[in-house]
Amino acid sequence: MSTKTIVINDIEIRIKKSPRARYMNISVKPFGGITVSIPEKISFYDGEKLAHQKIKWIEEHVSKMRGYEKTFSIYDENSNFKTRNHRLEIKSSEKNKFSVKVRNGIIKVSYPEDLDAKSSIVQKAVRKGIETAYREEAKEYLPKRLNDLSDKHNLPFSELFIKNVKSRWGSCSGKNNINLSIHLMRLPDHLIDYVLLHELAHTKIKNHSKKFWQFLDTLVGNAKKIDKELRQFRISMY
Repeated sequence: MSTKTIVINDIEIRIKKSPRARYMNISVKPFGGITVSIPEKISFYDGEKLAHQKIKWIEEHVSKMRGYEKTFSIYDENSNFKTRNHRLEIKSSEKNKFSVKVRNGIIKVSYPEDLDAKSSIVQKAVRKGIETAYREEAKEYLPKRLNDLSDKHNLPFSELFIKNVKSRWGSCSGKNNINLSIHLMRLPDHLIDYVLLHELAHTKIKNHSKKFWQFLDTLVGNAKKIDKELRQFRISMY
């Protein structure tokens, strides 16, 4: 995969050749920047031409993106960020490349010294490291906790899948397979338990009927109140 970076009206735009791209398209993603994806057979010139043609649209969406980014934490060398079992270390490096490593309880991110730690490309690398830590912690904590609650309440399930899902905390399939997001590890323990019990309750009742909430109340207490507390947390880091 090859890329080229251009600047239009002070906006940095990456043009990327992708084997998956069937058509040219433009994406604007928080902490991911602006990307023009083009098929491998299309020239970079055509990608640049599209960017110039759509610059007004890009500017509008960049404005929205930057406003969206401001609602999230920005990490730099002075950030005192910790997950359950890891702490974040960020530093610039003379090497002209990124390095993201998660080991021995440390999320270590190094970036080229000519970049600003608060730039979108550095923030993207930091979040990659944090998500790796969450994934490790989720695989260590969630299976045992789910099995403990399953046994305690006699609510067996089929299989457990842990994924980097950013649309929901968890789900339960018709075959009683439970899917959990790694981002559960950002929640306090009582809310993690609530999500696990919510999905276990779906092994008995597949909908969100009154009967379901009554059953969930027997497991967690005031389910609707806890559910309201959960909604105060954003699933996605982006």
